[in-house]
Amino acid sequence: MQGAEVAISGETIKLGQFIKLASLVATGGEAKEAIAAGQVSVNGEVDTRRGKTLRVGDLVCVAGSCARVSAEAEGDYFDEATADDDFDPEKWRNL
Repeated sequence: MQGAEVAISGETIKLGQFIKLASLVATGGEAKEAIAAGQVSVNGEVDTRRGKTLRVGDLVCVAGSCARVSAEAEGDYFDEATADDDFDPEKWRNL
């Protein structure tokens, strides 16, 4: 079964966090319930540990919808603190 690629900003993420990030559930409460009820599988096997550590390449499925953990590509996000340009956020903050 193939799923959407969902990038994480690090090497690992917890199962409960990931299924919420991947929009496989809407809330943290739904994540907790789905995992406890055995509705979540990791790489084809049911896992009931909300704190299970996921790594890049893991495939997570909830009720037939799946997502694969992927690494965040270099430069995929903007970090104002380390940006190398002359943009002044204070100038635009109150517009």
